[in-house]
Amino acid sequence: MSQVQGNGIRIAIDRGGTFTDCVGNPGTGRMEDDVVIKLLSEDPSNYKDAPLEGIRRLLSKFQGEEIPRGVPLDTSNIESIRMGTTVATNALLERKGERMALVVTQGFRDCLKIGNQSRPKIFDLAIRRPDDLFEEVVEIEERVTLEDYAEDPTRHATSTVARTEEAKDAEIVRGLSSEAVRILQRPSEGKIREQLQALYDKGFRSIAVCLMHGYTFPDHESLIGKIASDIGFTHVSLSHQLMPMIKLVPRATSACADAYLTPTIKRYISGFQSGFKGVLGAEGVKDPSQPKSARCEFMQSDGGLVDVNGFTGLRAILSGPAGGVVGYALTSYDPKTKIPVIGFDMGGTSTDVSRYGGRYEHVFETTTAGVTIQSPQLDINTVAAGGGSRLFYRNGLFVVGPESAGAHPGPACYRKGGPLTVTDANLFLGRLLPEFFPKIFGKNEDEGLDEKASAKLFEELADKVNAEMAESGKKGKMTADEVAYGFIKVANEAMTRPIRSLTEAKGHDTSKHRLATFGGAGGQHAVAIAENLGIKQILVHRYSSVLSAYGMALADVVDESQVPESMSWSESSEVKASIEKRMQELRKGAVARLNDQGFKEESIVFEEYLNMRYRGTESALMIIKPQEGAAFGKSFIEQHEKEFGFTLPDRDIIIDDIRLRAIGKSFDSFPKTVDEQLRDAKPVPVSKSKAHATQKVYFEGGRVDTPIYKIGSLETNDRIDGPAILGDGTQTILVTPTSSALIIDTHVVIDVDVNKKESAKASADEVDPILLSIFGHRFMAIAEQMGRALQKTSVSTNVKERLDYSCALFDSDGGLVANAPHLPVHLGSMSTCVRTQAGIWKGKLRPGDVIVTNHPEFGGTHLPDITVITPAFSGNEIVFYVASRAHHGMYTAITIINTSLSTDNYCSGYRRNPARVHASTLERTVPGGCRYKIGEACLRRKVQRGAFGRVALP
Repeated sequence: MSQVQGNGIRIAIDRGGTFTDCVGNPGTGRMEDDVVIKLLSEDPSNYKDAPLEGIRRLLSKFQGEEIPRGVPLDTSNIESIRMGTTVATNALLERKGERMALVVTQGFRDCLKIGNQSRPKIFDLAIRRPDDLFEEVVEIEERVTLEDYAEDPTRHATSTVARTEEAKDAEIVRGLSSEAVRILQRPSEGKIREQLQALYDKGFRSIAVCLMHGYTFPDHESLIGKIASDIGFTHVSLSHQLMPMIKLVPRATSACADAYLTPTIKRYISGFQSGFKGVLGAEGVKDPSQPKSARCEFMQSDGGLVDVNGFTGLRAILSGPAGGVVGYALTSYDPKTKIPVIGFDMGGTSTDVSRYGGRYEHVFETTTAGVTIQSPQLDINTVAAGGGSRLFYRNGLFVVGPESAGAHPGPACYRKGGPLTVTDANLFLGRLLPEFFPKIFGKNEDEGLDEKASAKLFEELADKVNAEMAESGKKGKMTADEVAYGFIKVANEAMTRPIRSLTEAKGHDTSKHRLATFGGAGGQHAVAIAENLGIKQILVHRYSSVLSAYGMALADVVDESQVPESMSWSESSEVKASIEKRMQELRKGAVARLNDQGFKEESIVFEEYLNMRYRGTESALMIIKPQEGAAFGKSFIEQHEKEFGFTLPDRDIIIDDIRLRAIGKSFDSFPKTVDEQLRDAKPVPVSKSKAHATQKVYFEGGRVDTPIYKIGSLETNDRIDGPAILGDGTQTILVTPTSSALIIDTHVVIDVDVNKKESAKASADEVDPILLSIFGHRFMAIAEQMGRALQKTSVSTNVKERLDYSCALFDSDGGLVANAPHLPVHLGSMSTCVRTQAGIWKGKLRPGDVIVTNHPEFGGTHLPDITVITPAFSGNEIVFYVASRAHHGMYTAITIINTSLSTDNYCSGYRRNPARVHASTLERTVPGGCRYKIGEACLRRKVQRGAFGRVALP
């Protein structure tokens, strides 16, 4: 591994909530010279700061002499320190950030309290809003507005007039997005100073500023920021500097998050730097008056490093998990074979999944601890299923989580009287070995895992399951082994849901991926997860238990910049020239900033993006610059069809943002890739003498004598046929009877025979509670994916922001099978609607037909709620239905929010008798008649505005 910069000691650290992992290299770049240290993140009786303690131990190891605690560390032999931290995440979750105030345009003080009216937990009876980050709101007497509305094609002439007369009318200016902005009221500097001084006198030192249309017209925000700095505020977050994207609410919440978290980050960094001689970071490296200083960089949520002085709260939320994604991406993906990789990080309380196919996949709006964050973040999906997830038998179903046993009391086997968990199931089935766990349990914290406690609780649970099955008239009994194994299968299905959402929901075939597993518990479930997804190969890195820290060691420094835009895409030279001009400006700034961090221009790589969408929609896609000769527009259309299943050829493509990702490369070469190692491998069956022990492990059908191998005793090219268990002090890898493992230099590679997947036989006469639970997860996942597709492709604000919609699956008779956690008022009557339509259209429907209705007599609710029903066929037989229902403002009463003026039922909106929509025809002879007929063109327009998923209209 060839480094672009110096050859001193390189240290990478992942400071997690429980453990801090440190990986150090003396400067050789060879993996065999690495030193790995794992220590508790909090141990005040022994050290004040875990990362500092880890660095002290590494320096002592490399320098050959013990460095005493409490002494400032000498950085003269250190090339770089890289770190990911949960400081920002913990401060946000625990609401322990800085006191801060929000500064907004007059009249919008409650914009964040109102939000977008969505209710994420719709079934909660006791509704509780997340606590606000800000303590006070200051309204500034200023107002700007867009002179023209870019989404209205009939008013394009306005912008032309505005821009040509810009010199004549000083109150109309051009915004950063090229839109015409009219300044209705300029702020008074004296009034602003007076308002901010009052805040300062109350003890506030951090403020967030977010004004209307500040993303395109930042002048007023900049003025407020300058005055605040003059007064003495130590931190000022300006929304246009953080993320200049349209939408006031997410911009304001992001600015608040930054103002709330960045001071906390800076205090932590200041304390960290005090443990060294000299100044860490780029400034210290460039200052000749300082002792030789080390580069110091922190991992950001987007998977890129940034100099310690540029690390902010807004981009620190996923600092730790991002390191794991970088770790598996750079060690498991081969740019020649281009086989995409799914990352599977299973921890104690949750499981994180992600995908890498040659470049990092980002999202630009997420919600953490009730706070919407508008910033580039790696697309990491999390499910509340981990080793500590609790196990329940409820209503005839096997349920895993989301409740967790936590660290205290922990699983039953932790000797603290805890409940049954996934960890207990693995231990009881022989898949988890106590000898590979540290002896830190019991009263004196010197005992291992308690197998008897887990076994006792599973025996009791099996008795309960059998008793309930007998009461309901079901035949047969389940053993404790079968019960425990059933919970494992349900947990595996729960963990595949976010993977399907990340891949299949975006048009990717999971079977064409590899699975890279890491984290303490991932190896016990990896084969089963791969079998569920049709994946044939699993990669487990040698550093899988500390892969987040190792990923930081491999990561690149990244500079992100973005500017708003508002133009229609075309192949014209004018449009391309305009985009290139703005890209050049972004490249110039990025190169200057990376040069300041010590990167030469030849070691900088650029990724150029356009954020594009169809006019009228909000399903914007970030499109990377295509290969030479291809066009952004073509790439957008292909990606849209791949992800959503349709295109809108009659609509313009709008460019919302221009984005540049400049990458300062840390290494110019890497060791052999996994594929190169596999090509060179010469597998040899492992010698039986290397087996450390044998244990009976439960697989489908019963317990099997299974050899146990210590990973450290295995050699390159050893092939281990399943069943087998591979383990060391940090991880356990289960090799099932349908798989085999191969040891290569950097990984354990597991080949899975998906054609021999373990499977239980289902009875047509008896209901299997395990299979019922598994299929419940699968059906629920389909309904959830329907909802996400509907939200992303919708044009209606009611759907895309207020989330006033519902999706569900129904059997061939219209009975409800599964629904996503959407609106109860919709879900309660949708089954009636589907059953009614199934009867009306019996024998008349054919593949491709879609039924549209809002009529109360046919199972509808109020008239603005339109239901779209799609039958699914097997041959010529309908096997099930999928349906979605959403609120449409244009179908409502005489006025949108008031029904008091209605004098007749028909005043409340259109009533749509069931209509059959097909790719080529619109059914006009529907049963029942209709007082008001909706014309074909009108129906097309109305349904398109709701953007009902994948419905193709004539």
